[in-house]
Amino acid sequence: MMNKKKKLTVTLATMLTLGTVLSACGGGNNNGNTGAEATKAPASSEGTATDSGAPDTSKEVKLKMILVGGQPGDYDKVFGELNTKLKEKINATVETEFLDWSDWTQKYPLKFAANEDFDLVYTANWAFYNDQALKGGFLELTEDMLTKYMPQTWEAMPKVNWDQAKVDGKLYMVPNNNVEVTDKVVLYREDLRKKHNLPEINSAESYATYLKAIAKDEKGITAFGAKPADGWKFHELDQTLLEQNNNFNLVDASLLPLAYKLDDASGKIFNIYDTPEFTSLLQYYKDLADNGAWSKNVVSNKNDVWQDVKAGKVSSYAHNLGTVAANLAEMRRDKPDVELGIADLTPDKKKIAAISTQNGMSIHASSKNPERALMLIDLLQNDKEIHDLTMYGIAGSNYNPEGDKKFTAGPAAANYTGFSNWGWNSPLNRQDAAYPKEADDMFNSWQSSIYHFPLETFVFDSTPVKNEVANIGNVMLRYAIPLEYGLIDDLAKGQADLIKQLKSAGLDKVQTEMQKQIDAFLAAQK
Repeated sequence: MMNKKKKLTVTLATMLTLGTVLSACGGGNNNGNTGAEATKAPASSEGTATDSGAPDTSKEVKLKMILVGGQPGDYDKVFGELNTKLKEKINATVETEFLDWSDWTQKYPLKFAANEDFDLVYTANWAFYNDQALKGGFLELTEDMLTKYMPQTWEAMPKVNWDQAKVDGKLYMVPNNNVEVTDKVVLYREDLRKKHNLPEINSAESYATYLKAIAKDEKGITAFGAKPADGWKFHELDQTLLEQNNNFNLVDASLLPLAYKLDDASGKIFNIYDTPEFTSLLQYYKDLADNGAWSKNVVSNKNDVWQDVKAGKVSSYAHNLGTVAANLAEMRRDKPDVELGIADLTPDKKKIAAISTQNGMSIHASSKNPERALMLIDLLQNDKEIHDLTMYGIAGSNYNPEGDKKFTAGPAAANYTGFSNWGWNSPLNRQDAAYPKEADDMFNSWQSSIYHFPLETFVFDSTPVKNEVANIGNVMLRYAIPLEYGLIDDLAKGQADLIKQLKSAGLDKVQTEMQKQIDAFLAAQK
């Protein structure tokens, strides 16, 4: 599923920032926390308290932070100003390394395997959180540490957020503090829909009608933008048309094709590739492929899909609502003559609220300055001055503040976007004044459909079957991607080959282990 790594996804956090391509932030309530609340005081050594009870920050430290996404053009300006403020507030500075979207999945685990020297890092349930927590890559965070070095975050964060971030009963992440929803929608060229007098897009069928018409009648425009070359193991529409449409939920969205039905209290898992729903969906995809909805070279596509939409080369793509809303606002700002629309293909289905680990920050297990790193995260989430700066950039340049809760794009907005600053989403997030009303209305309409279920916070420990999991991932890339993009003519044989290869890779063993963990998890809830 497109960016299932972001389940890659609608975040309200994402929805309300509208500042990045892959996610944006939300909220916007100013809770009144300011930099004055984080002060330094001299003491004998790092980690000890002064007479006032404040942590000792007498020794200056240099922190290193790792974020995913490309380095923004105005990084030096923004983080230069940030470091000036951090020096004053906690006697620290921070240097940031950015892992580009095109190769972060390869580079991220290597940072831990090599035990590189860094202090804090972006992580998420789709971005190696569980994996590195179990491998010992992250520092365990105790209540004493959080109350001492992150008092504002400890007070502001709902208890359920902390509980959701625990792995085997231990905490390794400071989760974001914002409401998020993972369901996906599609962004499409509304002007082209009107031009060809096509029906409203509100279902898989009406969307297929749109895509096939664009492919037939709009030369030079690819109907659907896909990018499996980044390592996505699923079709970008799977989350919408396979999961949301059938009330399935993948246990581990970034790794495995094993799912359960949301309303199944027993938590019985199954291989989504071995279901009649998937068989039917393959026919849908093959019909789109045969009608030219995407390029025949789709598997090797490395283009930025949104930039292709913006350039008029692609007419539609699938992503979470927040990202889509951000792109819509950007198009209205930069190319007002191009009319885009947002469509929910499963409007009557259950909607899932993301757990707090959708975005967050962790401390490297070998950090030399974990206390100061926690203090930095505390400021990122709760200090209005620091939060505004790191989320939106330089006021008057990258953004224009509109009161305490909204912002408009500044003349250099494009120079500060596209990376995971949503790791510290919080109630201080501003809402883009240009946030599309239709996206806001859509999210509000979802509120009555948000569904909570027993396995909502279950996290699979893949350690006992890590070799099988790796093998399964390779099989999915080799067999599932070509099949789902209609590059294999004999669908029945292609599906059978995929299932056979998954079994050879060890799927049955993984499924047995996963079911054992799920059964134990559910038993503990009784």
